[in-house]
Amino acid sequence: MSTPAMLSVQKLSVDFGGLHALKDVYLELNHHEVVGVIGPNGAGKTTFFNALSGFVTPTAGTFSLHGEPHKWPRPDQLTSLGISRTLQGVGLFPDLTVLENVMVGAQKFAKTGLISSAFGFTNKDEELLREKARIALERVYAGGLANRRADTLAYPDTKRVAIARALVSEPQILLLDEPAGGLGSQDIAWMNSLIHNLKSTCSIILVEHHMDVVMSVCDRIYVLNFGEVISSGPSDVVRRDPAVIAAYLGAEAV
Repeated sequence: MSTPAMLSVQKLSVDFGGLHALKDVYLELNHHEVVGVIGPNGAGKTTFFNALSGFVTPTAGTFSLHGEPHKWPRPDQLTSLGISRTLQGVGLFPDLTVLENVMVGAQKFAKTGLISSAFGFTNKDEELLREKARIALERVYAGGLANRRADTLAYPDTKRVAIARALVSEPQILLLDEPAGGLGSQDIAWMNSLIHNLKSTCSIILVEHHMDVVMSVCDRIYVLNFGEVISSGPSDVVRRDPAVIAAYLGAEAV
């Protein structure tokens, strides 16, 4: 008996008034797999991620985890479902330390569930969260940044911290929104290596426009154009699909 997909989306549609932003979009994510979602500007990638994250309410479609149907999640339900997401704009709190920023992502482990004193955790909660935050920072090779204020970091380091904040809740599914955006070639190479390493402990869906990243790290790719999936499959197959070449990649990607 085959193992059900970790996450399955079928016939997802999102309408904004009379605009069909997504139409019958589908995606499956298996255990320890990296799946990419690509497409030209305006193809619906961000809308798709926002639907997965509960920031957009689908018009239609089904959402399943481990073969079990679920209601579409709200943002505050993600971590309890084992899902965590990074934001395209990083979204760190500038006046908090790096460690404190990462601790914010670990609130599901705090019995209080609230922020008090500096954070509002009990002493026992706070020590637990600090330790989990330190571990998450080490996973992205940023342990030495723990006591730095977020507003003093170089941009590539903010990317590392944002991923650590997503990892600290120990997700089974990690949603990465443009992880390589704004990075130079050396940092992109580091990001590729990190994503490869992360899939040993979680499955990953990433939206990314850097095709060298997508082709390097993704096991499978879904291509959106005008809100519909026009191609899906292994990266070496998708990159040669005439529909993809015409819509997005260009002949030089073949």
